[in-house]
Amino acid sequence: MDTIKKINKWANLHSYYPIDILRISLGVFLFTKGLYFMNNSLQLVELIQPFKNYVGEMILIHYLVPAHIIGGILIVFGLLTRWALIAQIPILIGAVLINVIGEFQVSNFIIAGITLLIAIFFTYFGSGKHSADYHLKMQQ
Repeated sequence: MDTIKKINKWANLHSYYPIDILRISLGVFLFTKGLYFMNNSLQLVELIQPFKNYVGEMILIHYLVPAHIIGGILIVFGLLTRWALIAQIPILIGAVLINVIGEFQVSNFIIAGITLLIAIFFTYFGSGKHSADYHLKMQQ
């Protein structure tokens, strides 16, 4: 009976690692996308051509890059994760819509769709057990 209790305690302590790895991967992906768009601003302008008439082009560029970079860092550390993802969701919806409105590219559509679904999941689930939010909450 003690062996079962020990295994159960170990499983409860280590069951959050896959979710934390997924959260960290999402943050790293968004951070690298932000750096990529910052370095390749002409390609970013090409990508947002379908939205040129709807949203101010410069407003969109100046929102997208900092939101990805700062949001990615916050998501990696698990600090203000829900707020960072709430800022990311409109960008990710736009990334999915770019493929619907503009030139449809299957790989970009799949990546944007999966990223959007993961962002929605973590907006609901939160940052997880191994995060700065959880650590700060336990310090209170």
